Amino acid sequence: MTLLRLSSLALSRSRFALSPLAETLASLWVLGAGYCDPWLASWYDRHRGAFSAAVDADPFAKGLLRLLASTKWMPAHIVLPPAGGMQTTIDSELAAVARVPDAQVRAELEKSVAHSWKEHDLRWLTGRDLAARTAEVFRRAWTAHVAPDWPRRRALLERDVTYRAGLLAAYGWPRALEQMSRHSAWVGADAIRFSHWGSPDRVVGEEGMLFVPVAAVSRGTWLCEAPPASYALVYPARGSAATAPRMEPRRALARLIGTGRAAILHELERPATTSELSAQLGLSLGTVGGHLAVLRDAGLVTGTRVDRRVVYRRTASGDLLAADVDAGV
Repeated sequence: MTLLRLSSLALSRSRFALSPLAETLASLWVLGAGYCDPWLASWYDRHRGAFSAAVDADPFAKGLLRLLASTKWMPAHIVLPPAGGMQTTIDSELAAVARVPDAQVRAELEKSVAHSWKEHDLRWLTGRDLAARTAEVFRRAWTAHVAPDWPRRRALLERDVTYRAGLLAAYGWPRALEQMSRHSAWVGADAIRFSHWGSPDRVVGEEGMLFVPVAAVSRGTWLCEAPPASYALVYPARGSAATAPRMEPRRALARLIGTGRAAILHELERPATTSELSAQLGLSLGTVGGHLAVLRDAGLVTGTRVDRRVVYRRTASGDLLAADVDAGV
């Protein structure tokens, strides 16, 4: 088993972040695998042909992506912790990738080959500026396949962060980390189990670690690491449910509290901010705020301040009233 060990100070400074590069890597896995989760089917069908043609025309990209799809060792120069928090950009991440020396790129890819469950050779790894060429592979993939879909995915990722930040504020990190993946779990008072694969424990630095959701996959996690003790745990966002078509609120409930309030109560099956509810439901911020005020006064929802945001969730009474809505009856 692999453990990430955190001091109390590191734990208090841990936070969430977004990574367009991690989203691109997950998207490339999906496009290369030949199948996808149902909620990505439309995107997959639009991009699979162009992706295959572009990869077949570039031996460097083909060799690299085949290796990344079949190894337990993600090369450190590709899975760097995002440095921009929730505002991380693809440009900043690719600039960090491009700065890695050729010798380190080769060493990391050789480790990936050693930990792969397929046969590989590195004959495609020729020439110089290997990190810059790697960054260019990801830039092309981002531009062609991920950027057009990024607003929708970003909304999903922010919704996941809001949900877990609400759990963190109310219950602490063990609850916030709950069900991030099949393998990750809180262990004792100071460690996170990252995987069952045996490798040395990592000690997280005093600045804490990052937790980074991705939307393109529903299974699997990977660890980003940068010397001397910077780590980010990438995990699948609470995926398809957040992007599935919304069910219409039960008519009786809508007649009781109004269509808009019934829709908000349904959406708060997962905690959300006013702006997230506005985007999800297509309502103005003022309208959402007014509905929330009424629901809060009725004891059906409650708000918790997380940094500069207020995260709303249903109360037990709200859950009871909305039970039939969430069941779709």
